Amino acid sequence: MYLTKEKKEEIFAEYGKSAKDSGSVEGQIALFTYRIQHLTELMKKSKKDQVSERALVALVGKRRHQLDYLKDVDIERYRAIIKKLNLRK
Repeated sequence: MYLTKEKKEEIFAEYGKSAKDSGSVEGQIALFTYRIQHLTELMKKSKKDQVSERALVALVGKRRHQLDYLKDVDIERYRAIIKKLNLRK
């Protein structure tokens, strides 16, 4: 499995408030980004995989909603996470 418990804790420790705090917006955005990158690589190999494509589109939408929320709440945190994750926009 590509996403282990240790990898999740590592992502939340780096981008969130702590390794166990999975509810922080920054941690969720970072986790969605990691999953999106994985599915993007998978889609490059198997272009006709419609289930993975649908999951990818859903994850992009979830990340967009989280980013919009963060931009409304605290623009500085939004700019920091965009810069840290090298996301466009």
